[in-house]
Amino acid sequence: MPWYKKLHWQIIIGLILGLVFGVVSAVMGWGAFTTAWIAPFGTIFINLLKLIAVPLILASLITGVTSLSDLKKLSRIGGKTIAIYMGTTVIALVIGLTIVNVMQPGKTVPPEMREKLEATYSGDASARTLLADEAKQRGPLQPIVDMVPENIVGAAGSNRNMLQVVFFAIFAGIGLLLIPRENAEPIISFFSSLNDLVIKLVEIIMITAPVGVFALLADTISSIAGDNIAQVLELLAALGYYMIAVILGLFLHMLFTYSGMIKLFTPRTLGQFYRAIGPAQLVAFSTSSSGATLPVTMERCEKELGVSEEVSSFVLPLGATINMDGTGLYQAVAAVFIAQTLGMGLDLAAQLTIVFTAVLASIGTAAVPSAGIVMLVIILEAVGVPSAGIALILGVDRILDMLRTVTNVTGDAAVATVVAASENQLGPIQSAA
Repeated sequence: MPWYKKLHWQIIIGLILGLVFGVVSAVMGWGAFTTAWIAPFGTIFINLLKLIAVPLILASLITGVTSLSDLKKLSRIGGKTIAIYMGTTVIALVIGLTIVNVMQPGKTVPPEMREKLEATYSGDASARTLLADEAKQRGPLQPIVDMVPENIVGAAGSNRNMLQVVFFAIFAGIGLLLIPRENAEPIISFFSSLNDLVIKLVEIIMITAPVGVFALLADTISSIAGDNIAQVLELLAALGYYMIAVILGLFLHMLFTYSGMIKLFTPRTLGQFYRAIGPAQLVAFSTSSSGATLPVTMERCEKELGVSEEVSSFVLPLGATINMDGTGLYQAVAAVFIAQTLGMGLDLAAQLTIVFTAVLASIGTAAVPSAGIVMLVIILEAVGVPSAGIALILGVDRILDMLRTVTNVTGDAAVATVVAASENQLGPIQSAA
């Protein structure tokens, strides 16, 4: 197959063209045209992925749990999965805190630029602070309460309630394991067929991926720049060192943590792993949503990495809801950066508080764009840093959101591969695309 017909190259071409068009749109003042005639194609692409996210989680998790045959196997794989996810999140936070303390990007922001950023984004900061205040008023056990839906139809009606859908799917799967197999078989067959249908729909949707990615990136660049590319350059100049700190942290986490896991605990080479998940990473970059990317991640892990459907159906939907390594690392860097910019020091106890709070927050962070910024407000409040300080970073948050979503999705795929290898369920690669 010629290189230009391979999906990942088509998506890369879409990304590059979208970037170029977005810059040209800002320079030429085409913002209104881009919003009206280009952006809708990106919205349609995201909506198609979100459309099948809930059916995919329900079908894949119920199928995955029931295929485990007994509760001991479920508890073993589940415990292993959650332990690895929590472990990699702690590592990500330590990497982020180390980098931000060594580089100290907050000390490079001029006072006049700090004041300008606070004035420009104070409205957005206030809105996010209100959302965080609502979250803080909940009791300590509220996250567990929120995980259990009172109405599964209502929970399935919003992609922000993915953790509730995951809970119901696992709960239903356990119930099916506990009743006679002949009684459970019709329901299991239904969800197995639904899972096959959704995977096929993913293949159809991915045909439109290059166009969707082009539109999403063009709209993102155009929205950030408006009709004045100069303000983007000014923003990047002021916050460039902070962005470098976050990007370096994300890169090191993928390079050492995920690559190390693949190298040490699986038979797959790093080349095989990153080639396999490339399209999922590109979709994650353009959509900024690990939930929307989940169908693509599952398809690539099963077909390109050989992860069994039994493991991928359980590990990946769970990862899309509780594995937020990229988000946690970003929150650690951002919290200390804001404190540095405001001239506040954070001692070891405060930074340990950041680790603890970010690990807990990562579990409840919705797998949707910019959800991490709301959790960041809670982290800032926990260490005594004014929450209004998020105004300092909102201008470049969308760009970093795209990159941390890539990290989250890469982590999901790495953990699925490691768990499959540990369970002797890493089979032959089905496709060489």
